[in-house]
Amino acid sequence: MRSFIYSAIVVSLVVLQSCGGKQEKPAHETEEKQTATPTFKVATVVSDKPAFTVVLPGELKPYEEVSIYPKIKGFIKKIYVDRGSYVHKGQVLAQLEAPEIGEQYSARQSASGTAYQKYLFSKQSYNRLKEASKKNGAVATIELERAYAQLLGDSATYKSSRSEASASGQMNKYLRITAPFSGVITGRFISEGALVGDNASHEPLFQLAQQNRLRLTVAVPEKQAQALLPKTKATFSVVDYPGKKFNATLSRNSGALDVASRSVIAEFDIDNAGTELRAGQYAKVNIQLMRLQPTLWVPTTSIVQAQSGVFLIKVENNITRRIPVQTGVVKDTLTEVFGDLQAQDKILQKGSEEIKEGIQIKPAE
Repeated sequence: MRSFIYSAIVVSLVVLQSCGGKQEKPAHETEEKQTATPTFKVATVVSDKPAFTVVLPGELKPYEEVSIYPKIKGFIKKIYVDRGSYVHKGQVLAQLEAPEIGEQYSARQSASGTAYQKYLFSKQSYNRLKEASKKNGAVATIELERAYAQLLGDSATYKSSRSEASASGQMNKYLRITAPFSGVITGRFISEGALVGDNASHEPLFQLAQQNRLRLTVAVPEKQAQALLPKTKATFSVVDYPGKKFNATLSRNSGALDVASRSVIAEFDIDNAGTELRAGQYAKVNIQLMRLQPTLWVPTTSIVQAQSGVFLIKVENNITRRIPVQTGVVKDTLTEVFGDLQAQDKILQKGSEEIKEGIQIKPAE
């Protein structure tokens, strides 16, 4: 019996050893798997100054636009134009009526005429006394000096009255409301008989806009503003003419960033002699840009945008290192970047937030 039990125990131990040997792996195989170096494709940072195109929204505005207010207080006597009327520079738009202005002008003209006659009399008197004084004892010196003082006083009075009459005449001209430049009346806010001027109404009389020449305004973002060179070319389209392209050349830019939008306002002058385009239209603008200096470009796939920030994974001596960057424009499969990089630096071609910093990799051949 004891012999049978001993044999059974031996057989069980042999079976257990057999099963345990099948599940175990050699220690060197496990170590190789844990220390295997990952392989990644790498790309090279390039320096270039390519031309690129950005698509931005724009707005067509009148080249000149003004609200027309009256200079003096009066009643609207006659209106000669209405909304949509095309007017020429200097054309009368409306006539005001203010009788007191006319009466004041007449009174000052009359006063100026009286002062002129007194000035002429003083001048003649002085000239006669001066001629008579050439004979010894004929005219006292004090009389000659008094006549000269009277001449100077009357001359000053005449000049003053003439200036007052001229000013009154100018005020009389303000009764005629004229166009400061040629354009289209885009708004009329008055009727005949209305009292205007001197804060009688805060509204203007007319709104005038120049339509034969327009300004295309585009807000160019800060990161692209430095590429806005003189004579930059652009093409644009409007919804009224689908498929049609209009050409434009940069005329000017604000030169400073708008605080609210962080952009530079660029203006393109548009010849609209045929009035094909209209002020107020929105446009889709394609602007051709080029940097002043070469910048760095990387594959778009190498850029990682994570919650911690935007970065690239640079490879130095086969060790990964995260480099924070700012992105610029995109051209084909490349993206412009700004950061602690140099041309010919090696980076991972396809970045990932899962790839930690400081790990050793093997560049793919």
